Amino acid sequence: MSLYLRIFRYFKQFLWQTLFSLFLMSLGVALNLLKPWPFKYIVDGILPSTFVAGNTSQLFVARWLGWTSPAGQILFLSGALVIITLLASCVTLLSNILLIRIGLKGTLKLRADLYACLQSLPLKYHDARRSSDSSYRVAYDSQSIQTMYNKGFSTIFTEAITLVAAFTLMIRMDWKLTLVSFVVLPVVMFGIRFYSEKIRKASTSIQERESDLLATTQEGLSSVRMIRAFGRESFEIGQFLRAATQSLEANFKMNVTSTQSALVVGTLMALGTSLMYAMGAFQVLHGTLTLGDLLVFASYLTMLYTPIEQLIYTAWALEGATVGAQRCFEVLDEREETEEHPNATTLEKVMGEITFSNVSFSYNPAKAILKKINLIIPPGETVAFVGSTGTGKSTLLSLIPRFYDPCEGVVRIDGYDLRDLTKASLRAQIGMVFQETVLFSSTIKENIAYGREGATDAEIIEAARRAQAYDFIMAMPHGFDAPVGERGGHLSVGQRQRIGIARAFLKNAPILLLDEPTSALDPATEKEIMETIFELMKGRTTLIVTHRIATVHRLKHIVVLQNGAIAQQGSGEELLADEGVYARLHQAM
Repeated sequence: MSLYLRIFRYFKQFLWQTLFSLFLMSLGVALNLLKPWPFKYIVDGILPSTFVAGNTSQLFVARWLGWTSPAGQILFLSGALVIITLLASCVTLLSNILLIRIGLKGTLKLRADLYACLQSLPLKYHDARRSSDSSYRVAYDSQSIQTMYNKGFSTIFTEAITLVAAFTLMIRMDWKLTLVSFVVLPVVMFGIRFYSEKIRKASTSIQERESDLLATTQEGLSSVRMIRAFGRESFEIGQFLRAATQSLEANFKMNVTSTQSALVVGTLMALGTSLMYAMGAFQVLHGTLTLGDLLVFASYLTMLYTPIEQLIYTAWALEGATVGAQRCFEVLDEREETEEHPNATTLEKVMGEITFSNVSFSYNPAKAILKKINLIIPPGETVAFVGSTGTGKSTLLSLIPRFYDPCEGVVRIDGYDLRDLTKASLRAQIGMVFQETVLFSSTIKENIAYGREGATDAEIIEAARRAQAYDFIMAMPHGFDAPVGERGGHLSVGQRQRIGIARAFLKNAPILLLDEPTSALDPATEKEIMETIFELMKGRTTLIVTHRIATVHRLKHIVVLQNGAIAQQGSGEELLADEGVYARLHQAM
């Protein structure tokens, strides 16, 4: 689909408003075309002149106004010019306001689509790209369609009408002068084509460098503690300066190109104007053209050249905007990896049985992460997955909420193939606690309430009590309304983890996934957190991934993964007695 057609889809709902704006633009153009005529009548019909051919305007104006006084006619015509200018300005203002509002609404819709698309794209997409680049596309590249609509569509329409109308009037007034004025246009068109490609390349470079600069800034500021701990402030400042310098150079190159193009176009336009003035002056001297007609013709030539110049600059602006729009549509063209079936079933009451049948998965076809996993987890049972790094433990958990779909085999809940369920209803039945609890820059209450939309204050407080977070929350200056800071920076690691557990309590889902929930904690804090987690696990089907064997050794069902396959399974004591992989892991603690 054409890029411009895709952009049009964001504005088609505003078709009638756009058409009304175009009508206003046309009216504004017509009023602007009337501006030179009051002065023509003053020059040719009222003011004394040596070079007047016929001097008929005075008779026309006097007959039309019923005035014989030159002063009265001059005042009337001067007033008419003011009224025409005011009406043209008001009409243009109104049309611009309408078009700007429509352009902003289109930008809002594109931003919403981009953000929603990024939320639905697979984790693999986000792992392969910097978050700052995605942020730049949402915040800045999305503005390109407003540029293309307001500076592109509206400018092209207005200037095209002005161009055609001015050309028609000029031909009717003096076709020879018109042809002389158009002598420079072929060279102008060549200049447009020459500079357009250079400006497109420069625009692409600017947006890439600006995206890199944003990434460097975000990474440096988000890692400020580590930077200071290692004394790397000078290095990071140097990194920032390099990125900022590259951005500066790209902007400088773009501005130099634009300045050069403006110089060339301006010179060519001046050449065309000078040729017209020279030929027009000779005609006035020979009495074949009035001075007023020459002034009107000069005004129309300005109206002719100005649209051409505006169209040139608009074309170059569109080159830059096109790059941004393409970067936006690159995201929208990405397909969601775990697509939802059109007739997907809504998962309602869940018992919690989870079945893996011949499940295999790989991020890269050359290397399998999971191989032929067969496992049945009865409702309410707790299963721990252990193994060395890279054996596929976390990946196995990611298949259950359909962050990924298996390359082979089937994952089922209560007999339902996960691919036949709506993702919203599936994930509503799953609670999760991760190694690092992600907190938003808001209050403690809002972060706990993230576990379930519409939760009451009483339910939030009860969840905090069950997560053993209530006491430290109430000890803070503002209690549940205390801000947590960016990424929970005002809280300790253990406190952040309890907030995450409180979310899971609040959600009260029948299936619980725990991915390294205590690996970042010291032994004393880990013991306290695990007591809370064991309370959370009661009555739920729970899958826990951990490197710490002691944390799960007392469980009845432990699955040992090795090279992406199930090597052993059983209770901790059974596996220890088997003297296999588990025993070696236990011994290495």
